[in-house]
Amino acid sequence: MISHLVLIVVATLLLGYVFQGRFLARRLNVDDPSPTPACQINDGVDYVPAKPALLLGQHFSAIAAAGPIVGPILACLWFGWLPALLWIILGAIFIGGTHDFCSLVSSLRHKAASIGEIVKEHMSATSHRFFLIFVWLTLLYVIIAFTDITAHTFKTMVGDVAFGPAVAASSFLYLMVAVAMGILLYRLKVSLSYATIIFLPVTLFVIWVGPHLPAQILTSLSAVSIKQWNAVILLYCLVASLIPLWLLLQPRGYLGGWFLYLIIIIGLMGALFGHFRMEYPALNLTGFKSSVNGKAIFPILFITVACGACSGFHGVVSSGTTSKQISKYKDSLVIGYGAMLLEGLVAVLAMATVIMLPKGADMLKSDPNIIYANGIAQYLGLIRIDYQVALAFALLAFSTFVYDTLDVCTRLARYILQELTGWQSKAGGFVAAVISLIIPFIFLLLTKEKGYLVAWPIFGASNQLLASLTLLAISVWLIKTGKNPIYTILPMLFMLIMTIWSLFNLTIPFIKTLSGLTPGKLVPDVVISGVCGIILLCLSLVLVWEAARTLFLERGKGKGGDTNQTPGGKRRKEQGEREVLTARA
Repeated sequence: MISHLVLIVVATLLLGYVFQGRFLARRLNVDDPSPTPACQINDGVDYVPAKPALLLGQHFSAIAAAGPIVGPILACLWFGWLPALLWIILGAIFIGGTHDFCSLVSSLRHKAASIGEIVKEHMSATSHRFFLIFVWLTLLYVIIAFTDITAHTFKTMVGDVAFGPAVAASSFLYLMVAVAMGILLYRLKVSLSYATIIFLPVTLFVIWVGPHLPAQILTSLSAVSIKQWNAVILLYCLVASLIPLWLLLQPRGYLGGWFLYLIIIIGLMGALFGHFRMEYPALNLTGFKSSVNGKAIFPILFITVACGACSGFHGVVSSGTTSKQISKYKDSLVIGYGAMLLEGLVAVLAMATVIMLPKGADMLKSDPNIIYANGIAQYLGLIRIDYQVALAFALLAFSTFVYDTLDVCTRLARYILQELTGWQSKAGGFVAAVISLIIPFIFLLLTKEKGYLVAWPIFGASNQLLASLTLLAISVWLIKTGKNPIYTILPMLFMLIMTIWSLFNLTIPFIKTLSGLTPGKLVPDVVISGVCGIILLCLSLVLVWEAARTLFLERGKGKGGDTNQTPGGKRRKEQGEREVLTARA
């Protein structure tokens, strides 16, 4: 029974929190009573101490979007549920949780600086630039994958019923509701409690009204192609990344948080009390390859599951916003490590929507978002909610999770490009946002209809590689402060090997075709995967070399050497201090 499987997973994750989480907490000394950066600075804007329960919800909603849904479902379909389940549990406890927790604590120890700033301080200015480029590219791949997934959601067909146009209509109405809520909160000064009472029922009404709009509107929306939807969604990303946070992102994120928790509760209750049997095979392999598409389980499984087990994007969030709100060091355990385990649970609940289906079921031919929405609709059917209403609700909730990711990624990509180029004006911000979106637009224009399947391996590899490079930077910091980094080095090495192996696999078809070893023409998908893989490989190798060079120079000076006395070290320290002061201002 699926309920037994979910109970085992919950118990295992709790044991992971108790033993591995507390082990890391002791090693990083999070019982430190010293004031955190949020308490020291407390500027009322960026550095604001938050209660652990409130911050856990904010951090979790920021890191848990569509990634832990799409990746685990694909991995379960390709390889069977057992390999995906084992990697989610082991990865979340020993790699993803370690990465997130250590990213958060290392940021706290550096006055809530970003991972990029930590790289700059402990490695080199060159490492800092290349790391920022790597993060920027990773964010672009996230935008590509989730834009195309959303576009496919707006074209959803289940049987003869076109759900997509109704979901698209509800999505646009939902965004308008979020804007109205933002105006009510920040211009008319309505309290959050009253706004919640008003806008939650309105949001539920929007879900209901989408399928009941006039037929002319739904017919017009159904005529929009996936490529056109891609363009519309990227245009939304441009607007959302430039307008004030209070007008759209904050109220939409708040409403989206209600969606997220409601869906988790529905998924957990349905899996535990729905009496669904485990129909899909535990192993779907021929040797060590998928019986579905021939992909090798090593290393493809590890980059396909992605956020459900480990995500470099989490480190960007932990060190970008969350660390500036931690009120006590000990809170970092439940927020940094605990949130990753919750995301692992979300991934397992997503897999359960596949496990309940027998092999050969027509639903298994659908996109991951449809399979997930079908599972949620089946759970809601247990309390006699109409399937079509439930499916529309689940699809809109999925789109809402994607909006969370797209909003954050586009804004972060703009920030990083502005930092790399020095374009700090409003015009510079606009240009940086356009550049950050024109590349995904070209990518999706050149790829086949399901562009997210081309982008997903690149996204997964870059995201996991970002996690390994973040762990590499943290390891350098631990070594230079005289601490044993074995608990960060081992997961770093594992992820580095798997992701570089994956990138080699992505580049081989491109290189073979280019060199004439494989007859045939270069198709856009092969070119895109090959070029992206080569770029990521080169960036990662440069960063690994810089880390090794930094440690070699440090060893040459002997233990206890002042890292700020290395060539250019004083200059980097002074520059870093100026940037911290600027950030505070």
